[in-house]
Amino acid sequence: MPSKITTLFLDIGGVLLTDGWQRNSRKRAVQEFRLDASEMEDRHHMVFDTYEEGKLTLEEYLGWVVFYKKRPFTRAQFRRFMFAQSKPYPEMIELVRELKARYGLKVIVLSNEARELNAYRIRTFKLAGFVDAFVSSCFVHLRKPDADIFRLALDIAQTPARQIVYVENTAMFVQIADGMGIRGILHTDVQSTRSKLAAEGLTLSRVKTPCPKEYSNEGNC
Repeated sequence: MPSKITTLFLDIGGVLLTDGWQRNSRKRAVQEFRLDASEMEDRHHMVFDTYEEGKLTLEEYLGWVVFYKKRPFTRAQFRRFMFAQSKPYPEMIELVRELKARYGLKVIVLSNEARELNAYRIRTFKLAGFVDAFVSSCFVHLRKPDADIFRLALDIAQTPARQIVYVENTAMFVQIADGMGIRGILHTDVQSTRSKLAAEGLTLSRVKTPCPKEYSNEGNC
């Protein structure tokens, strides 16, 4: 028999929230601030891994990627734009909250994110209200797909791999988790992920809303 699931590993970008500062966000920045797309992307890729590993501050990143020359906009304006790209996926957040409450799950985040943006997203979307630990690349100086970040998360969780489900929107990272004995779920949308979690024993019963009296005899409920 499969082991009972006691711990949920989660990604943030693409699962709980939109991606923080990925290609589409940078494309919007290029349009908004009239930047040279090719030049920005080249400079971004030269420093981004170091930035996400917590070895560059946001100000240092911006200095290398955007403000290496004089601009007609300020750093504060650009930072606000960066942070504004983050939006929640409310149904996924609620699903995780409900599963944690029902099954007493440990919830551990494994995320490739830079420090300032990660802190903003945790605070703004109240992720600490249901996440027990954040194994973020900026905190631990490791990035997925490095298997060591998964090993560190296992050490922090103190849960056998067979009792963990990992919800992630990047196929390679799911495969790495699977290779370590962690049950991976490739997230594409909330309904399919809900079904896959149910197949692992993490189900939520639907509570039927009582029918209003004025409709109860009209076949509307």
